[in-house]
Amino acid sequence: DIRELLEDYVPQTYYVDHDTFNSKYKEKRTQGIVVSFSGEIVKALPSFKEIEGNYCLLIVDNVTDPQNFGQIIRTSECAGVNGIIISERNSVGITDTVLQVSQGAFCNIPIYSVTNLHQTLNQLKEEDFWIIAVENGIDAEQWDQVDYHGKAAIVIGSEGQGIKPLVLKSCDFQATIPMQGETASLNVSAAAAVVLFERLRQIKTN
Repeated sequence: DIRELLEDYVPQTYYVDHDTFNSKYKEKRTQGIVVSFSGEIVKALPSFKEIEGNYCLLIVDNVTDPQNFGQIIRTSECAGVNGIIISERNSVGITDTVLQVSQGAFCNIPIYSVTNLHQTLNQLKEEDFWIIAVENGIDAEQWDQVDYHGKAAIVIGSEGQGIKPLVLKSCDFQATIPMQGETASLNVSAAAAVVLFERLRQIKTN
């Protein structure tokens, strides 16, 4: 946990002139401040077998855009998600841009990395999770008609490639968000926000 790493840390602060700062960080969007730190951000997946009640994991498949992933982390933390699972492959991973766009949310939500999402879904099923894919399949239910209570693992994929077929096949349900305009789909971070806050609404009102 980043917060634990920072508890006893006394930061060193350096001030530099405008030209030096811009020269050193000219490719960064900094707003005049840069923070350097080290520590473990991505963790190995633990067992969730003993957890009961409402618990949510967001599984991110094929998302390679750092802006989208940073927004997803921020949205997940705001929506009360308990953890995010990413694949070691076909994922943007944790980059400077991802951390910056997350606006510090990465400090408050566990991020787990796995080698095989298909096997991970099977493990989660054995630990009593329902697996819900956000996908516009013919068998999909409307996003607000899916029951997100209990232990739920929600799978999202990129706008271009979507969720990998083998991963999708492992899901118990599919949730779709119908479009009213001419555009075929939402940005993946926006779609994640719709579904995650619907889950939050359900568990807060029932």
